[in-house]
Amino acid sequence: MRALVVETPGKFSVQTVPDPTPGPGEVVVAVAAVGICGTDVHIVDGEFAPTPYPIIPGHEFTGEVVALGAGVSAVHEGDKVAVDPSLFCGACHYCAIGRGNLCENWGAIGDTVDGAMAQYVKVPAANCHRLPESVSLAQGTLVEPLSCAVHGFDKLPRHLGAHYLIYGAGTMGLMMLQLAAHAGAASVSVVDLNAGRLEVAQRLGADAVAASADAFGRPQGWEVVIDCTGVVPAIEDALTRVRRGGTFQQFGVAPSGATARISPFRVYNDEITIVGSMAVVHSFGRAVELMGKGVVDADTMITHSFGLDEFPEALRAFREGVGRKIQIRPAA
Repeated sequence: MRALVVETPGKFSVQTVPDPTPGPGEVVVAVAAVGICGTDVHIVDGEFAPTPYPIIPGHEFTGEVVALGAGVSAVHEGDKVAVDPSLFCGACHYCAIGRGNLCENWGAIGDTVDGAMAQYVKVPAANCHRLPESVSLAQGTLVEPLSCAVHGFDKLPRHLGAHYLIYGAGTMGLMMLQLAAHAGAASVSVVDLNAGRLEVAQRLGADAVAASADAFGRPQGWEVVIDCTGVVPAIEDALTRVRRGGTFQQFGVAPSGATARISPFRVYNDEITIVGSMAVVHSFGRAVELMGKGVVDADTMITHSFGLDEFPEALRAFREGVGRKIQIRPAA
């Protein structure tokens, strides 16, 4: 089969590699589409510590089951599936308490083992989720990032009529916007420096958009403030916008060595809750159902599609912030 192989940081090419063979409890999926994520870029650049090289990246994907390993009965050939990339060990402390996303031996398809930027990929059958008829294979690539957003909401207090402020109108910020509106927010405001992204946020239901939270004229702040940028100045500003008794969520991925200034007195005096959200846990199946209900406007979210040989162009577009979700179609 043909696959994109990252041989070493900064060095990648499309190669012919052996077709995968499913072992017990595994299936092979013919990949229809795979979204490019910031983690993929970190892998290409050698900035994602768990990754071994060489590796085939790609963890936001869908396809059709084409081969079954021994003992597989819940999944059938021909099933159209989205695949949870999570590979938890099941034996460590965090797995034992149901927090596999913090697994001490964490792994993921496309991050620590070969992924979906290939014509075929081998995956655990238990990680496969059938797509509803209403969700196309292209749209289904959004299930994985949506499952991260769903987990983010699992970590938030949810009260009907709360006011939300979201920093960042990229893929994840737009998903958090749509989930907040669906979850009964009284209002959702979005901050981004990119005017084009703000226009999309308005189209997807934002009540107010601006390049700075000052423009919203809400000195009392917001009950829920979510950073989806990972940018330190944005994080520092967002922390000052939380209403007394409110919650700040760090959802965006900042560099591992980054630090941000906070007011410990204000956290104490205003009873501010600060919470993180990392990856996926117990949320993939719910994300499939939410996609089936049309909670996320998938057609607006997906803007570009490239073949395997066009990966350099796709990577360039991602780095430049062109469009929203960019896909690779290995069969194209």
